[in-house]
Amino acid sequence: MRYLLLIILCSVSISASAQWWVKPAKSIGNVFKKHERFPLIADVKDHSIGRLPAAQLAKHKITRVNLDLASYSLYLQEMAVMKTAQHNMRFRVYNAASYNFSDLAQMYLKQNRLSEAKWYWLQSLLISRQQNDDKHTITSLMGLATCKAGYGDFTQAMQDLNEARDIANSHGFTADVASINKQMRYLQDNKDNPKAEIRYAETAEQEPKKVIK
Repeated sequence: MRYLLLIILCSVSISASAQWWVKPAKSIGNVFKKHERFPLIADVKDHSIGRLPAAQLAKHKITRVNLDLASYSLYLQEMAVMKTAQHNMRFRVYNAASYNFSDLAQMYLKQNRLSEAKWYWLQSLLISRQQNDDKHTITSLMGLATCKAGYGDFTQAMQDLNEARDIANSHGFTADVASINKQMRYLQDNKDNPKAEIRYAETAEQEPKKVIK
């Protein structure tokens, strides 16, 4: 009986192993079998987008807007230029200090603080003459004339402009001569309209509080 069972089991195992060996060969054969290849899909020729109207951008004229600086920003600029001017005067860099005084005068002139602007124009003019900086002397005289015209003193303003024009003519500064002539015509046309709301040093607004860091 034992031998009979052993023979049956061996026959079953042999048939199973034989099937296991045959199946991979059949599957590999299917891989290399030639399949039917279908033609490629033709590209769609649609030019409908080309018939769309071209986009037209609206042409608007942009006007330039000049924003006035806030009082605190002007204060910070004033302190920075003042510190630079003090440094240049301390180390006798007078030519650079002259330009610092002009910058301060321009800042005060924009705020109608004419008394302070006039004082710094005079300091700039004094140094530029000592340094023989004729270009800057002309600029200082023109700025000083603007301050005097703001006070209503057109006679002295014209004297400063005449002096500036003589210096420019003697050195052949044609561009400066044209600017001076333009300013003289402007003063003559506005002789009866001095600046309004002139701010003086003693009535100027108090300095803004410093930021506590």
